[in-house]
Amino acid sequence: MTSDFEEIYAKYYSSIYRYLLSITKNSNLAEEITQETFYKALKNIKKYNPKYEMFTWLCNIAKNTYFSLYKKNKKNTELESEVPDTAKDIINRIIDSETNEEILKIIHELEEPYKEVFTLRIYGDLSFKQIGNIFNKTESWARVTFYRSKIKIKERLDEKEL
Repeated sequence: MTSDFEEIYAKYYSSIYRYLLSITKNSNLAEEITQETFYKALKNIKKYNPKYEMFTWLCNIAKNTYFSLYKKNKKNTELESEVPDTAKDIINRIIDSETNEEILKIIHELEEPYKEVFTLRIYGDLSFKQIGNIFNKTESWARVTFYRSKIKIKERLDEKEL
């Protein structure tokens, strides 16, 4: 079982790390939670249901680990650090740091699942199919939710500019 898990670790480590980096916006924190995710996965591997994709199972563990940590440390600014400069420029209005900060605030204020779907798509660079799997929904659901999150961000940005 150990060699099987080593294969799982080697295959999915970088994907889980990138997923967590998209959520946390902090490489050190993403690294820490990735390690914790694989520890929990190893500890609970007997509970894994092979009818689900391994990546989806690991993403759920990672997401739950992050949210547990977030709840425990709500006031910890490390969890709310700024997006790295290498993040995709998805909204053409990100011209200067003030606009970027406003958009990040809007994203942070979005209700779930819009916030997470947007973050996974833009910063996590996940496909709509992968996002749908994470939420146990369809690819179409992920597309529609992403589209709606973009609309909400645009509307809120327009409101702030008035």
